[in-house]
Amino acid sequence: MRTTRLAALVAALAIAVSACGGGDGGQTSAASDKPTGTATLWVRDSAKGFINLLTDQYNKTHEGKVTVTVVPSGSFVQKFGTAAASGAGPDITSIDLVYAPYFASKGVFEDLTPVLNSLTWKDGLSQAHKKLAVYDGKTYALPFTAEASVTFYNKDLFKKAGLDPNKPPTNYTEMLEAARAIRKLGSDYYGFTMAGQCGGCNVFEFAPHVWASGGKILSDDGKTATFDSPEVTDALTFYRQMWTEGLMPPSAKTDGGSVQPQSFQSGKVGMVNLGAFFVQTLVADKKFDFGATPIVGKDGGTASFAGGDEIAVTKSAKNKAVAYDFVKWATSEEAQTILAKNSIVPIRTDLIDKIYAPLDPRYKVLGEAMSAGQTPYSVVENAIINDNNGPWAKMINQAVFGTGDVKTAQTAAKQAAQQIIDKG
Repeated sequence: MRTTRLAALVAALAIAVSACGGGDGGQTSAASDKPTGTATLWVRDSAKGFINLLTDQYNKTHEGKVTVTVVPSGSFVQKFGTAAASGAGPDITSIDLVYAPYFASKGVFEDLTPVLNSLTWKDGLSQAHKKLAVYDGKTYALPFTAEASVTFYNKDLFKKAGLDPNKPPTNYTEMLEAARAIRKLGSDYYGFTMAGQCGGCNVFEFAPHVWASGGKILSDDGKTATFDSPEVTDALTFYRQMWTEGLMPPSAKTDGGSVQPQSFQSGKVGMVNLGAFFVQTLVADKKFDFGATPIVGKDGGTASFAGGDEIAVTKSAKNKAVAYDFVKWATSEEAQTILAKNSIVPIRTDLIDKIYAPLDPRYKVLGEAMSAGQTPYSVVENAIINDNNGPWAKMINQAVFGTGDVKTAQTAAKQAAQQIIDKG
């Protein structure tokens, strides 16, 4: 996830989206058996490692064709929103699932409810992705790529610290004990690290602790902020304790998301919460043995953030026939197998054991985490959570690294978030 600002887009989209028409590029209908012509697809640069493999396969096996434009992740939402508002956007877009409710609410996407209902495997699609694609009772996107958050731990350090590498922590107390044991290995060893200045990172990595403990950060409809819940208090207090005991490296306080992977890769940090992409990185490094285990709650329980992308057809699409055909194919076993082989968690939970888990034993943990993962639903998710200057990020930074007055930080964050939600 990346921090981008949506506020500047709201007015433009509200005015221009109603004018976003778009034909079907001469196609007979979106349901044409053999759509022809070319459709355009925009993706974030995080997809550049696999997207051409995917579209090449589609282009080889279909009469219709898809061309790809890769857009820098940091500017994707703003660029796409501006283009959509003017009717100059792509036919298809792959977009971070947390932004799907916003764009659906602004009328940017086509209604894909009939497409979803036509899929014989619709019940096997990621529930979190499906939830975030719904607005006002209709489905405006399909699941495309998935990500899950888990705790990675250095098995070699666990052994060196006298811990059982086959028994990772199952609650906060055990995480603290493991972190303390690793810290005792030397002044440059640390038990855990995080990205303290990254709001998006910490909904992916920190929020699962809250969910695993039975709490929420937002109500199910996204209309109420629950940043002041007891489960959030416990998670913030837990992280604060790791910080004050010196179990985290100094870099954790100011890290915007780029340092924590490197810290763990150094072999001097025992645990870190990250996503499936990290497996391939660590395997390539070959520096140490590592494990992946679910993110835990205070007294047990586990949870994960179900991340990744949705894929949608835009209202302004010029070739809706090919666009509809491609987004449907993207959820097929053929397409999801290509993604699985490129370290992408399948959004088909019915296929995880068949096409993903066999590739690496740690993928099974990630696949199971994604299948049961959660994702907050909000049409203003960016402003309250992803924005590094927003209430979620400020609360975590203040409570963990600042004054340590957890309750005050929570109260201020809830009030600020609720104001943003109420304004819409």
